[in-house]
Amino acid sequence: MITKRIIPCLDVKNGRVVKGTNFKGLADVSSPVTLADYYSRCGADELVFYDITASAEGRGIFTDILRETASTVFIPLTVGGGINTLADFERVLGSGADKVSVNSGAIRNPAIIEEAAKRYGSQCVVLSADISLIDGKYTVFARGGRENTGLDAIEWIRAGVERGAGEIVVNSIDTDGVKKGFDLAMLAAVCETVKVPVIASGGAGKKEDFTELFRKVPSISAGLAASIFHFGEVEIADLKKTLAAEGINVRI
Repeated sequence: MITKRIIPCLDVKNGRVVKGTNFKGLADVSSPVTLADYYSRCGADELVFYDITASAEGRGIFTDILRETASTVFIPLTVGGGINTLADFERVLGSGADKVSVNSGAIRNPAIIEEAAKRYGSQCVVLSADISLIDGKYTVFARGGRENTGLDAIEWIRAGVERGAGEIVVNSIDTDGVKKGFDLAMLAAVCETVKVPVIASGGAGKKEDFTELFRKVPSISAGLAASIFHFGEVEIADLKKTLAAEGINVRI
């Protein structure tokens, strides 16, 4: 049985971890270095670090804070934000990341997925998609959820995997920060389309949401969350004990 992963997410703005609702109303949480060290020690399987305003501000990711964060982490680290070229991949991997997440940059230039997969291997290339249900269609948004691309999300993800993406992060804008559960219908649609690992993001509010996720969408590889972990509403060790007791395979 494949082990399910629990992944905290650090949304970083101006060197600080922040969290909002539906990608809006950002509030300061903590230092990414402090949180990364904490999660690395308390049972997280991986860690995701997003420089959430890099694409909107048209700049590269802040590598100084990334290097400091990576130096404290002893679990796989995925990093995204302002990834537009192979040079950006090189810079982020050189700063300590294990995998690179590309979102808006891939929308502007889909060929970067294939180019990066050929150079670094598919296992290093994560396609992140910010998705909202618009007029009955799952639609891709760019620039941190600010721009409706009109792209069909399921087709976009399928094409991304065909180009070489080795993992998918599905960010539900509609459930982000709402804490009423993951967008199970959308996640199931993605999992039915691709065979690579899919990470669910957006909507976790309690331990039971993870149990429901892994039971109702059994092909999901991991559950990602931010505020419930940052504010101590759910402890990762306690969550894993609950999942294991429910017969869900996790690393204790």
